[in-house]
Amino acid sequence: MKNFFKQLFDDNNTINEKSVVGFLSFTMMVLSLLVDLVTGYMGKELLINEFIFDGFLIITLGSFGIASIDKWVNNKNKNSAQEEEVM
Repeated sequence: MKNFFKQLFDDNNTINEKSVVGFLSFTMMVLSLLVDLVTGYMGKELLINEFIFDGFLIITLGSFGIASIDKWVNNKNKNSAQEEEVM
């Protein structure tokens, strides 16, 4: 775990930080859903502020969306470079 954090904050790493943030945000959303279900089953109401949940939702969608676009653009640039080498 210590090695993971060391690699995460290194300038030359292979870890996609956007995906890490998106996964953590998604995990928090799922955790809040599970806690809400358990407390609802117990007969108690869990009050989750809507703007907090919406914030996690926006972070999740934004992180995975940016990571997907970044992957698509890098793949497109890689294909263009390979085509230029062939010519």
